[in-house]
Amino acid sequence: MSNLVKRTIFGAVYVLIMLGGILIHPFAFAVVFAVILFFTQFEFYAVVEQAGHKPSKWVGTISGVLFFLLSFFLSIGFLPKAFGFTFLAIIVFMFIFELFSSRQNTLENSGLSVLGFIYIAGPFSLMNFVAHASINGQSNRFYPWVLAGILFILWVNDSFAYLIGSAFGKHKMCQKISPKKSWEGLIGGAVFATIMGIINALLFQEISMTSWIIIALLTVAFGTLGDLFQSKIKREIGVKDSGNILPGHGGFLDRLDSLLFAIPIIFIWLIFSGNL
Repeated sequence: MSNLVKRTIFGAVYVLIMLGGILIHPFAFAVVFAVILFFTQFEFYAVVEQAGHKPSKWVGTISGVLFFLLSFFLSIGFLPKAFGFTFLAIIVFMFIFELFSSRQNTLENSGLSVLGFIYIAGPFSLMNFVAHASINGQSNRFYPWVLAGILFILWVNDSFAYLIGSAFGKHKMCQKISPKKSWEGLIGGAVFATIMGIINALLFQEISMTSWIIIALLTVAFGTLGDLFQSKIKREIGVKDSGNILPGHGGFLDRLDSLLFAIPIIFIWLIFSGNL
């Protein structure tokens, strides 16, 4: 099987799993994204280990999944909002765990464990509230199209940034971090991502056209920064992919690095625009 065919097949399966988890049912969303979170955060710690560090990967990953599920029950109104402060308790617990560990480099290890929790589990947990946006004044309502629309924008941006960058890219963005990224690709991806935002506004009219366009631009800007951040980490460590669970695509972290930076900013915008 050629690499292109393998990449296409597993890419399609990945998209179907993501969309299925979002669109089928709220509890399907919780299960699918909890599993994806587990692999993504575990991949992050595995990459960090390749650099010679020793984060508490099992404690960090399980804490991340538990906080994601807690956030899910918060978003559906099953738990009071005060439970959101367990975020701080979990971070303290991770430091305490490292305190009683027999390993050396306590500050470094605990810091990296907490970083993985904030970097991966934080955005994943916010997805719960994006998927339960307060549409038309109705809170705790599962409305998956906002999150699905963000993914549509992200995938369109990635695809057209790659195609236009490959065909016309001459001016490199960050030669030392990601040599293949070009300004032409960024602009091309942004144009088509904005068009996708407009299409989202026509399909999912509960959010205004202006908001969808802003969401598209935020996704492009911060998604690109998220991709560059992950590229810099991998380049410094000397690895090509964060994992190999998705043949032809690398790991989940390789596929979701853009989303991890984009979701927190979009979450803030949804608050300011009155949709959360």
